[in-house]
Amino acid sequence: MSIHGALVEVHGVGVLLQGPSGVGKSECALELVSRGHRLIADDVVDLWVDAEGRPRGAAPERIRHYMEIRGLGIVHIPELFGEEGVAEEVGVELICQLEPWRDGVDFERVGIERETVPVLGVELPRVRLPARPGASMATIVEVAAREHLRRSEGFNAARRLDDRLRREMSRT
Repeated sequence: MSIHGALVEVHGVGVLLQGPSGVGKSECALELVSRGHRLIADDVVDLWVDAEGRPRGAAPERIRHYMEIRGLGIVHIPELFGEEGVAEEVGVELICQLEPWRDGVDFERVGIERETVPVLGVELPRVRLPARPGASMATIVEVAAREHLRRSEGFNAARRLDDRLRREMSRT
């Protein structure tokens, strides 16, 4: 199965960047690579399920390690960042849906529960992120990856804060 998006490895987490054309997926992926993370695929992501039943992704061979950056054109990531800036494939663990900022649209503000979406029959967590001009989407994606890792270890900051507030309110 092939889909539109970018796939990066951030802090060891395979993050699928999705969103409409022009929202900044490639620019976000490029910024992540410049911070030491790895590009797997840009524009087209091939997805499959591995022997353990987990989704994995890679770039089609013909465009592997290349990116199109509006205003610059085509760039080859290993030539710019070295081989450490790319990887052949990665397990897909998290979807970051970049959405254009629109007044009146509600985005998650607490995060106790994560939305999930099916990918090749596997439910994956998805976060919807408002992409605003000047916003550091790469930083937000890094935090999303770190938060995903912590949640997989059983830590949920929003739930911890909610529990704390409920305890304090019950004392009053």
